[in-house]
Amino acid sequence: MKKSILAVATLLMGTAAFAQDDKVYTPVEGDWAIGINADPFLNYFGNFIGGNGLNAAPAWNFLTTNQTITGKYFASDDMAYRGSLRLGFGSDGQTVMVGDRASVAAVDYPSTLPVMVENKMSMSTTNIGLSGGIEWRKGKGRLVGFYGGELGISLSSSSESYEYGNALTLSTAANPVGIDAADDFGGNVAPDAFGFPSRTLEQKNGSTFEIGARGFIGAEYFIIPKLSIGGEFGWGLVFQSIGASTLRTESVGFNTGGTEIIGEVETTGNKSSSFGFDTDANNSVFGPAGSLRITLHF
Repeated sequence: MKKSILAVATLLMGTAAFAQDDKVYTPVEGDWAIGINADPFLNYFGNFIGGNGLNAAPAWNFLTTNQTITGKYFASDDMAYRGSLRLGFGSDGQTVMVGDRASVAAVDYPSTLPVMVENKMSMSTTNIGLSGGIEWRKGKGRLVGFYGGELGISLSSSSESYEYGNALTLSTAANPVGIDAADDFGGNVAPDAFGFPSRTLEQKNGSTFEIGARGFIGAEYFIIPKLSIGGEFGWGLVFQSIGASTLRTESVGFNTGGTEIIGEVETTGNKSSSFGFDTDANNSVFGPAGSLRITLHF
């Protein structure tokens, strides 16, 4: 903390030589702004001054915990629209070659290799974050206070699916194929709801939905023209809902009549919801309200 305070003081003293009109430093009507996390820069200068040899180049980090791009548009010198946005959609796939456990073909070195089949995995993710609000500004010179309100919403979800080259067979088959952790992506093997060894076919994690509204108040100091360091506190509410997850597996087991069969089992996980109305500090709708930030205006 002492190093961070010393770093800020050094930055402020280093700008004392600027003798231009204060209005040059602050944003005006028509300006845009983006915000980034100030912590990496403060740590860099603090370590540099302290001379502890643990310094690394500062990183350009997202201001919010859910990685939204945060910015403002100044409709007038004293009022700005502010917002944040994240639209993230991703997918990933993997194919793994494994031996065909049902094959009876002979292997003969070096010309005849074991028969191989494909295991396939695919996964997808969705991350959406959006907030918007109005900010009013008050102050003279380089130190400016601001206040206002905003709304925020976020949604995230993920899923995985698996295909196996070795189809399960009954134990009476010539070369029976059962559950095998070495071939079936390892971590996907676990007892199902009936206690039989099973492997995952599809995993859908419960979607997380959040919505919130808050008022905020803060201040920023313009170190050099159009570049400020500041922070804010807020007060409001957030509602969060996490949907139930689903897991679909396949296994070889015995029914109540004692007959061995191959079946699929689908289980549903828990779901939850929460509601909070308090001063904010760190939530995925609005991000770290209490942290220091750098804002660049242009």
